[in-house]
Parts: sequence; C-alpha cells; structure tokens
Amino acid sequence: MARYYRAVEQRNLPVSTEITGYALSFFVYLHAVEPEERYLAAAMRAARFLAREAWDRRSGAMPFEMGTPAYSYFFDCGIIVRGLLAAWRASGEQEMLDAAVAVGNSMLRDFAGQDGDYHPILALPQKTAEARDRSRWSRSAGCYQLKSAMAWWDLSEATGEGCFREPYDRVREYSIAGFRDFLPGHADRAKVMDRLHAFCYFLEGLMPCAKDAPCAAALGEGIARAAGLLREIAPEVARADVYAQVLRARLFADWLGAVPLDRVAAAEEAKALAEFQAADSDPRIDGGYWFGRKGGEWLPFVNPVSAAFAGQALELWHGGAEAQAHRHLLI
Repeated sequence: MARYYRAVEQRNLPVSTEITGYALSFFVYLHAVEPEERYLAAAMRAARFLAREAWDRRSGAMPFEMGTPAYSYFFDCGIIVRGLLAAWRASGEQEMLDAAVAVGNSMLRDFAGQDGDYHPILALPQKTAEARDRSRWSRSAGCYQLKSAMAWWDLSEATGEGCFREPYDRVREYSIAGFRDFLPGHADRAKVMDRLHAFCYFLEGLMPCAKDAPCAAALGEGIARAAGLLREIAPEVARADVYAQVLRARLFADWLGAVPLDRVAAAEEAKALAEFQAADSDPRIDGGYWFGRKGGEWLPFVNPVSAAFAGQALELWHGGAEAQAHRHLLI
C-alpha cells in the first residue's frame, strides 16, 4: 500500500510498510463487521507481504519503504506488529504470530535509547540512531509512541511473555508524565493540526489500561484538549484523520468505562468527518477520504490511513456498542 495517492498527478508514492500494516488491520476490521471472504483475503495478502517480502531476515529489520532500505521507524514497526497480530487472530496462522514477535523483538533490541526511551528512526543497514529533532514530532521520542508501544502489550497477551509488558508500561509512564507539553507545540496552526494527529496516537495507546486511574484521567483531559484545539483550528485547516481519531478515542474510552461519551460533541465530529468522503469518477478516489482541507479547499491527497480511520470511526459511531469488545480491532 502506498503512503498517498497523488490525485492531481495520478501517481502513487512508494509502497510503505507502515501503511500496509494499517491496511491489513482495516481489512481485518472490515471482515469482523461484514464477514466477506474478500476482506480476509486482502488482509492475508498484506500480512504475507510484510512477513515474507518486507521483513529483512538477515538484518532483522523492517524498512520504512520498499526499494533500497534506508530507514526503519519505531512507530511504523508497532503498527506492523499490531497488523500481523490482527491477521493471526483472524486466521490462526502461526507464521503471522512469529513475524509479529520478530518485529516486536527488533523494537526492543534495536531502538532502545540510553535514557530509557526509544529512538524514533534508525538508519539501515547499520541500525544507527538518526539525530532527533524536537521541532518535528516524528523525529522525536514522545507520548505519540505509546500507540506503537501498545504492540508490546498485545504481544504479551498473545504469547504470555512478560518481557513485552514492561516496556509498554515504561513508555506509558513517561508519556503520561509528559503529554501536556506536546500541544500546541508550534506557532503554525497547520503544524498544530499535524501534532493533533500524533497526540491522538497517545490517546489510542492508553486503551489497554483505560480503567486505571492515571490512564482514565489522561484520557479525559487529553480528549478534551484535542477536541478543543480541533474545533478552534478546523475553520483554517483540518485533517480527516484527526476528526476520526478524536471520535474513536471518545467511543472506546466510553465503552471501556474510562470517560463518559459526550454525545453532542461526538455527533458534531461525525458529521464533520463524513464531509471528507470523496465522490469521484476515478475509482481510485471514489469512496475514499480526502486527507485534509485548508482555506476551504481540499488538499489533493487520498490517504489510505485517513480512509481507514474515517471508515472505522463512522462505522463505530453508527454501529453502536456491538464493537465495544474489540479493542484489538482499533486500527
């Protein structure tokens, strides 16, 4: 799966392992909602690609994009692990669990920093840590990494191996301690909207322990903070995935008994999110979701992740409580 389809140029970006992992998780979710064979078949094609072609067994690394391996991202690896675990739960194929464990061990082994955190990016093939940049969230260690660390929690559940639980707990602790400093994080409103997307990863990463008092408090405060900034900035610039992430965080936090659902706010977010869905004669665009809107104009990107997040958020909103038992299906 490519990171973007550039609608104006009618051109895909290179194949992304992270986006393929997201697509895999989305197909498994679709199969759970509507058990059609085509959804599971698509999920397994993506899973086998990640396990057999993308994963470099010799170096024990998952590259950022296909082609000449240059980088590996901690965050991407966590998304891929969760996708492979979703495929394993849906199919029972041991190969998928084995592949998830291999990538999870790489996260533990190769990304560990000297200060107890995790490097965001490694240069391949040497696996040397890239210089961090505090002005760019994707090049920093921070609370957004908790969603990726959630892969370790899921691996601990799947394997019974306690070694995976401790690193999740460590990332959770420093994420809760520092999340208030993440927003707004930039003077440019468009950059703040980008950071909102990352901040919602922190909210999603809290879901395994949502009922614990510190996590529930962080969820309540974080959802209110994210929703407030989204409403404030959206008239100037907005992203479909942020609307979807805030809505999903509300729903799961309510279903898990952590934060009661604000139905009025959720309905407003669902209505705004639905407006991002594209209707177009090009089948590569039709039904997808525009990445964002700026100055009243759609940004010319159709993003697989925006489509997956938006599709899931709206299905959960309209489908109701039947999905509450499926935390593992959170894309």
